[in-house]
Amino acid sequence: MACVRFLVSGRVQGVFFRASTREQAARLKLNGHARNLDDGSVEVIACGEHDALAELERWLQRGPPSARVVTVKRYPSSEVPEPGFRTL
Repeated sequence: MACVRFLVSGRVQGVFFRASTREQAARLKLNGHARNLDDGSVEVIACGEHDALAELERWLQRGPPSARVVTVKRYPSSEVPEPGFRTL
């Protein structure tokens, strides 16, 4: 199992980005969370299988229909979240 921290920027707050991310992560059986940051970006911590993380990353690059993603940055994470995926 791997853990990754994604930072997603663009028009990603107020467009159901976190809730949509939670749905995608649950479908992919990933653990972690999505939360809004003060700079207008969204942080996503996700842990799971490499293929599932890669699929989530591809989805994050698009986001839900009303989002306008500009960048997705990926970093390794040592954070191990509780089971399940939630929004903060």
